[in-house]
Amino acid sequence: MSALALAGCATPPGGPGSTVLEAGGNIASYALSLVNTPYVWGGQDLETGFDCSGFITHVYQKAAGISVRGNAASMAKVARAVNTTEMLTGDLVFFNTKNRPASHVGIYVGDSKFVHASNPRTGVRVDRLENKYYAERFEGAKRLLT
Repeated sequence: MSALALAGCATPPGGPGSTVLEAGGNIASYALSLVNTPYVWGGQDLETGFDCSGFITHVYQKAAGISVRGNAASMAKVARAVNTTEMLTGDLVFFNTKNRPASHVGIYVGDSKFVHASNPRTGVRVDRLENKYYAERFEGAKRLLT
């Protein structure tokens, strides 16, 4: 299992007055700008493509200066659980897609939508949490920002 490193989580980038909402908004905006980027298993690079955890690693680093490493399951272990009624943009949403807890992760962007590196056919895309496939596999939301 890969190690997970978090750096800079205590104070979101942006200087004095920066908030979790601002950092989460930056994360969501940047994630949305990557829609249609190819899916590549193990990918963490804009040039070659992403898998789900590589997408999170890239977005958090570029949009918020936060270093996140590891797979979806290791990210789920260190992030703080959030009630679904209190989700904010930039929160992580986890799914059991391979009969394993937290086998897939995406970024919540508001309005019951999340962006994620889905699969080799569709790449990075936006889906709704109410989508039958994801609703049946949804495990919860977690927050890395504090």
